[in-house]
Amino acid sequence: MGEIVNLRRIRKRQLGAEAEIKAAANRVAFGVSKSVRSKAQTERVLADRRLEAHRRPDPGDAE
Repeated sequence: MGEIVNLRRIRKRQLGAEAEIKAAANRVAFGVSKSVRSKAQTERVLADRRLEAHRRPDPGDAE
């Protein structure tokens, strides 16, 4: 005789697994909080300014 299966539980388990897969994909795509994103952006801008400040003037510029 076969095992008795509750179809509702299996369905809920499948929906939960699908939701977890979607959540994992969203964590990868949107996983950084706003404060971390803004801090990283600020650091990138500062690094670009520092690099630009140390750049040699182009000999073609007549300023």
